[in-house]
Amino acid sequence: MSLTLRTISREQHLAYIQSLPSASHMQVPAWADVKAEWRSESLGWFDDKTGELVGAGMVLYRQLPKIKRYLAYLPEGPVINWFAPNLTDWLEPMLAHLKHQGAFSVKMGPPVIIRRWEATSIKAGIQNPDVKRLRDIEADFIEPRAFEVADKLRRMGWQQGEDGGAGFGDVQPRYVYQVPLANRSLEEVHKNFNQLWRRNIKKAEKAGVEVVQGGYQDLEEWQRLYEITAVRDHFRPRPLSYFQRMWTALNNEDPNRMRLYFARHNGVNLSAATMLIVGGHVWYSYGASDNIGREVRPSNAMQWRMLRDAYALGATVYDLRGISDSLDETDHLFGLIQFKVGTGGQAAEYLGEWDFPLNKLLHKALDIYMSRR
Repeated sequence: MSLTLRTISREQHLAYIQSLPSASHMQVPAWADVKAEWRSESLGWFDDKTGELVGAGMVLYRQLPKIKRYLAYLPEGPVINWFAPNLTDWLEPMLAHLKHQGAFSVKMGPPVIIRRWEATSIKAGIQNPDVKRLRDIEADFIEPRAFEVADKLRRMGWQQGEDGGAGFGDVQPRYVYQVPLANRSLEEVHKNFNQLWRRNIKKAEKAGVEVVQGGYQDLEEWQRLYEITAVRDHFRPRPLSYFQRMWTALNNEDPNRMRLYFARHNGVNLSAATMLIVGGHVWYSYGASDNIGREVRPSNAMQWRMLRDAYALGATVYDLRGISDSLDETDHLFGLIQFKVGTGGQAAEYLGEWDFPLNKLLHKALDIYMSRR
């Protein structure tokens, strides 16, 4: 297939995304409005024979301090046929275009999964003292074509970080936790939860925890819980304005793109979460909880409700987003994987993020600048 790449309108971009079973929420046109501090552009690949749009990419441009040169970033994209035999025909024109736009370096995250591990395999790995990382466990599923993609990218001059993208080294998580929903009943999904999860869901029900959906007006209450979480877990929270912008931008594009959930007990909100929906892919994107009321298990109740809602929407996957690949119980991120493994889903490893230095000197300077931050 011979291809032509050109800038497309947001309408064309959105129509293409809507024609697919799913795509990353960071590759919808409205994501440009969420990331307002970046310049953005929608790119389209056209089949020369039919004139049909066959691929799209959301590019975010970040200007270097003081000079008119940019880092071009395609988070979890572009949305193209990654297993096409002629991958260079897709990516070469993209690099040429981005260079012409003033980019000195390109970063992208191919939405290609290499390996999957079932919850049972991970549990066995956690119990084995010789196992320190996910990769030490034999994967239950391997996608051989993903290795071919990595091989082609290296031959084209694309590079990966020193650690090969392990853990949270990339901007977007390389390892995620997902609950597959396609061709399964809700009963099967529930049965796959571990004992503790099932017990906690029951406990929350018995205690009278209710899970409700919120709207834009409830984002301040979301922020209150989120900032409590940030203090407890030692991270820098995003400001309320970010979530307000996210809500407005995403739901203006599609009224069911972003949802907000609260788990409450005796009228008090104890935990909250944001959910994102693109086609058959549903993400639990941000979570927050108070330091009180943990004994009534609000977070388990909320996840179960969100999962059921995702199922009702016809989702094929409920995505709990990032995990670390460390299975060491002393690691501060270990609790996160433990919580998510309880859902009985699968850990998935993506191909990770790749860089193409269009200007090696500026790319190196950016590397040094980022490592010092």
